[in-house]
Amino acid sequence: MTTTDHYAFASTAAEQIIKGMGIVSLPIDPKAIARDREIEVVAKPMENEGVSGMLVRFGNNFAIAYATHLQNEGFENFSVSHELGHYFLPGHADAVISGDSGAHLSRAGFSSTNKFEIEADRFAASFLMPRHLFYPAIQQAGCGLGAIENLAMLCKTSLHATAIRYTQCTREPVAIIISRGGTIDHCFMSPSLKNIEGIDWLKKRGGVPRNTTTYTFNQVEDNVLHGVRMQATSNVQEWFGGRRSIEISEDVVGLGRYGKTLTVLYDINIPEPEDEEDEEALIESWTPRFKR
Repeated sequence: MTTTDHYAFASTAAEQIIKGMGIVSLPIDPKAIARDREIEVVAKPMENEGVSGMLVRFGNNFAIAYATHLQNEGFENFSVSHELGHYFLPGHADAVISGDSGAHLSRAGFSSTNKFEIEADRFAASFLMPRHLFYPAIQQAGCGLGAIENLAMLCKTSLHATAIRYTQCTREPVAIIISRGGTIDHCFMSPSLKNIEGIDWLKKRGGVPRNTTTYTFNQVEDNVLHGVRMQATSNVQEWFGGRRSIEISEDVVGLGRYGKTLTVLYDINIPEPEDEEDEEALIESWTPRFKR
């Protein structure tokens, strides 16, 4: 299930900027970095659904406005970093703003299908959680939702963005799912999980599997709004299909005013091919044969 990452250059660009600034510890402060570039940064109570921020250009001067209605520092940091993606990535400012002056509304949060928005999202995640600083933090973070919460606290990032970045950087087979009600918004899988044979991708706008804790959790709206969390066991087949019935861990948490649910699937111990062959051989050797 290997795939080519068409947006890796955006991540690389962000990480090179952080290294070039000589930053050697987390968290990254995108507002301070913007102001050091003489980019004005302004908080705005943007109530338009989906709007996370704005990049404004007037001649050679830029300003960034970011949404505050979610009252979430991590979301605000991501929004500012997303606008910095439009500022730093070659061709972005000209593509999203027509002429020498104007403004561009962004919808950060890994939900857009627009090329420039996807690239800015990837830039933002890597800008706030660059691999050379994020890798060592992962080793100390723990596992499951607890690991993501610890990393989010360290990096001052949202659970949503941190969970996605965690799947990109961890060496463990892990998946995170963002859902709303009975529908999957999107799923991210770690490289080691993607490369396992015989499992399927979870498709955007697909249904949440009914025999899972996530499905039950999402039937109660207050679970999401009040940030309720649940821990349970699940099964690889329930989520990804395939022929292997393997128990896994499923952590679920409501994302509050964001209106969505985060699911973390981990402890996914897929047998090595040689182990499966040995087990099949053992079953075969112990299966009685009856004469006809």
